[in-house]
Amino acid sequence: MRTSIHRLRGRPRLCLTGALAVLLLFLSSSPAAPATPVPPDPTGGPITRGNAYMGIGVLAHDGASDAPPPAPRATQTEGVDVSSHQGEVDWRSLWDSGVRWAYTKATEGTYYTNPYFTQQYDGSFDAGMVRGAYHFATPDTAGGAAQADYFLAHGGGWSADGKTLPGVLDIEWNPYGDACYGKSASAMVTWIRDFLDRYKSRTGRAAVVYTATSWWSECTGNYAGFGPANPLWIARYASTVGTLPAGWSSYTMWQYTSSGPSVGDHDRFNGSQDKLREFATG
Repeated sequence: MRTSIHRLRGRPRLCLTGALAVLLLFLSSSPAAPATPVPPDPTGGPITRGNAYMGIGVLAHDGASDAPPPAPRATQTEGVDVSSHQGEVDWRSLWDSGVRWAYTKATEGTYYTNPYFTQQYDGSFDAGMVRGAYHFATPDTAGGAAQADYFLAHGGGWSADGKTLPGVLDIEWNPYGDACYGKSASAMVTWIRDFLDRYKSRTGRAAVVYTATSWWSECTGNYAGFGPANPLWIARYASTVGTLPAGWSSYTMWQYTSSGPSVGDHDRFNGSQDKLREFATG
């Protein structure tokens, strides 16, 4: 490797030659490291802001078990979760198939609202289902309290009418970048707490936390402090729920598949239909 120094307007200028120049050329042309893989948009398009949906990272990071899905149980009640990807939903058909509750994506960050929200949210109610709304969290775009306010302003509220479920914080892998949204475990816990505290202070009801055990362990350090107050919606595509995140000894809801017999992801409420209405009432 050779270098030489020349003068330019009285200042030294370093000229790079030989092997060093070749090395710099190689580095400038090397491709960037690939991003963390995520499932594609179900419609076949690219994943862009607003396209995220409940469980978007579960298959990519946890996969699906080869075991058959759980058998129907009289002590559990079937549900679905939907987003804009499902478009207008045939709720009567879902009711006839045994679905008794539903969650609709309302918002993402502080920049997106589901254009099909009214048809999905009101339609499930009109079909006789107990229904609620969820918020897809993006902790790298705005604070937890700000996102809770945005959620509440766009369909995420709750009322004790026996048919409205408490709002859900969908906190999982970032489909647009770093899995933990660039936050340390302690910063992530603070963000989640800010969202949950604001939702509780404005509605009087504790929000449900939707997550997967592996993400929770990685991105919150398996924090155990939310279990006593906030119901858990666990995501695991298998015949059993497996290990739950720290702080929860049981789950309230379980997303057990992303490929159910009809529209949307399929879920189980851990109780009878009467218990479901009790849960909705608070």
